Amino acid sequence: MRDAFVRAAGDDNPSLLIPSIPDLFWGTLAFVVILAFVIWKVVPRMNAALDARREAIEGGLKKAEEAQAGAAEALEKYNAQLAEARSEAARIREQAREDAKRIRADLLEQAQADAERVKTNAQATIEAERAAALSSLRIEVGSLALGLASTVVGESLSDDKRSAGIVDRFLADLETADAAAAQAGRSPAERARSSR
Repeated sequence: MRDAFVRAAGDDNPSLLIPSIPDLFWGTLAFVVILAFVIWKVVPRMNAALDARREAIEGGLKKAEEAQAGAAEALEKYNAQLAEARSEAARIREQAREDAKRIRADLLEQAQADAERVKTNAQATIEAERAAALSSLRIEVGSLALGLASTVVGESLSDDKRSAGIVDRFLADLETADAAAAQAGRSPAERARSSR
């Protein structure tokens, strides 16, 4: 086969597949020069561009990780604040319930005190009016009794001391009779009806 190459190189008719020696030499030399130029100038620039791109990608990944960590931390803070707000709201609701119970108890106590005061005032007023009515009734009954006694006895009871003593005795007898009737269960009106 080597003979074929030598014959082909020696022929004037060049082969398309096998170049001549000078062409092979100059082609190899040009290839080596271009290869050296590419290795010396182009490859470092390509490596620098690739390194810059790798650093940019790594920086972006690092920033994304930091952003994700920051977002996770912010989420934890938010959840903690939300839990704190919920517990604070529950505490405020419980405090409001306790305040409402206390205010209700205070209002109830005040209403009872006001009712007791009104009741006491009413009883005092009733007692004062009763005393005034008894005094007025005592005076009227006394004058009627004196008038009746003077007509029955036929003597004048115009002496104030004497008439006051008679009226007092008469009223004392009435009060004793009322007390006895009350113990027996009869009212003064029933007793007056039964005595007729």
